[in-house]
Amino acid sequence: MKRKVSRRARSRDRDTMRPHYDFSQGVRGVTAAKYASGANVVVISPDVLDVFPDGKSVNEALRALAPVIRQQRKRRSA
Repeated sequence: MKRKVSRRARSRDRDTMRPHYDFSQGVRGVTAAKYASGANVVVISPDVLDVFPDGKSVNEALRALAPVIRQQRKRRSA
């Protein structure tokens, strides 16, 4: 069953925009195409952050590992 929200709670939530935010020059959906085309986000476990501190190091490791994985796939399918 849905819980009813009181008018007081709704009016409190309605005006949460801070006065110093200015979106008057904002363009709606300007980055939507980029994300729709395939933005991938991967969360790295905290125990390997010392080895992979940024996206560049992750990509380098994956590029080095990719040929091995591709070769194993070929062996399994053959």
